[in-house]
Amino acid sequence: MSNLQLAIQFFLQIAIILMFCRIVGLIAAKFGQPQVVAEMIAGVLLGPSLFGAIAPEWSAALFPKDSMKVLFPASQLGLALYMFIVGLEFRMDIVRERFRASVAVSFAGMAAPFILGALLGWYFKTHTSLFPAPTSLPNAAIFMGASMCITAFPMLARIIHFKGLAGTVMGTVAIGAGAIDDAMAWMLLAIVLAGFKGDASHALVNIGGAAAYVALTLLVIRPILAKWASRIEARGVVSDGEYAFLLSLMCLGAWWTDYIELHAVFGAFVMGAAMPRGLISRTLIERTQPLAVALLLPLFFTFSGLNTRIGSLNTAVLWLMCAAVLAAAIAGKGLACWAAARAAGVPNREALGIGVLMNARGLMELIIINIGLQNGIISQELFAILTIMAVITTLMASPIFDRLTSPARPAP
Repeated sequence: MSNLQLAIQFFLQIAIILMFCRIVGLIAAKFGQPQVVAEMIAGVLLGPSLFGAIAPEWSAALFPKDSMKVLFPASQLGLALYMFIVGLEFRMDIVRERFRASVAVSFAGMAAPFILGALLGWYFKTHTSLFPAPTSLPNAAIFMGASMCITAFPMLARIIHFKGLAGTVMGTVAIGAGAIDDAMAWMLLAIVLAGFKGDASHALVNIGGAAAYVALTLLVIRPILAKWASRIEARGVVSDGEYAFLLSLMCLGAWWTDYIELHAVFGAFVMGAAMPRGLISRTLIERTQPLAVALLLPLFFTFSGLNTRIGSLNTAVLWLMCAAVLAAAIAGKGLACWAAARAAGVPNREALGIGVLMNARGLMELIIINIGLQNGIISQELFAILTIMAVITTLMASPIFDRLTSPARPAP
């Protein structure tokens, strides 16, 4: 396709994606699901799992392979902008006040699901054909553990925003723990890829580059921006040039964490957390959020859905394995995070909410398992099992959260 044809196709795709996401959103709202979940479902429905299956010619015409070269970077921009906003709203003061709870939830949210996932990985590798022959037993165990550890970081952020929990103890602890868990899960994935490719330097670059970036952003860039912000506060307005400069910092952060194969969301989030609070943060949110949420972010969920295939589970044994993965995911993440929050002194209502929110995996899970599938680490059947787990744990989050955390009704 020529550049002009790609542009024409891109505008048509945006129009259909936005309209379809809103239609699905209206239906999802009747079942207590936020728009973000509707966008995830809409992406899967527009992909090969439904639209591509019932109308393959139309699907190929709407989403030709060449057009993905345009849709992908646009979707990544939307995701990075939104996670930049999440970083801007991140309350470090609450994290400091609830540091014990944040660390406890993060550790529990990693350790318990990783152990259960590693055990499942061992079983699947030694007793089934869900892992291809080139995947070693250690790589199988670590990959399953990482898959269980992941939290839907952008999904979690949008649910927290939808529920009005931004800046609250519950929302901030969940976001903080989710960010740490996902970063660790991506590093575990880097170890698996390094082992699979026989290149240990891959994992070292990933982990070392992430640590260096966080240190540079929070210890060097943040203080410099704080001094610069005082002059802007005195003037009372952020100029267009200053706004563009701040967005360029976000893009550099996203570029670096993408370059070291961690993921752009973490670079954008950390840069948002480093931005000065007050006039600058308010201006960035007011100018950026409407475009990112309404236009660009749905492209990310749709692009991920276009690469998702559900449909290869055709035996009772495979469905039993799927049920085992789902049970381990819920117990390992949700129950462990709830117990850790309670042990750290968080009231039961907030602890229940944190456990439910942390259990949602969403499309970050789909990204990880797509990487596993593309690199030949997992089979198509295991990919389908993990996809179903990701969708169900995400669909569960909002209605269960509402039921468990709603105030008790007074007796009549």
